[in-house]
Amino acid sequence: MALLGFLLLFLVSTSESDQHYALTIKVDNIKSVKGMMEISVYKEPAKFPKVGQTYRMARVKVEGHEVSYTFEHLEADDYAVALFHDINSNKVCDKNFFGIPTEAYGFSNNFKPVLSAPVFGDCDFELSCDRTLKIHLIH
Repeated sequence: MALLGFLLLFLVSTSESDQHYALTIKVDNIKSVKGMMEISVYKEPAKFPKVGQTYRMARVKVEGHEVSYTFEHLEADDYAVALFHDINSNKVCDKNFFGIPTEAYGFSNNFKPVLSAPVFGDCDFELSCDRTLKIHLIH
């Protein structure tokens, strides 16, 4: 009987901690229908928004003035999203001499940076159920 109780407790505790959710990113304000949209999901504050240090990343062909992509099977946690419209498909967010992006970009919470890149706390959100974020590109 004690073994049965232990097994039930184990099953309940693992099913609660193994919850996974879908995160859909919808991007609008796309002016040029060409190239790729690179969407990066970050989980660790120290890595945001560093190139190559994403938790998950997707490149989606831009075929209209809006793009949508769903990341499946994300565990409940805090995340932040950074994305850019890679118009020339060179896999880099092109920047000018001063380091300012010359390709459209965006962040979760539609955060608009002023003089520097945002920090995780500017863009983070809690994922505890399936969720859709709408991000408006900054040109």
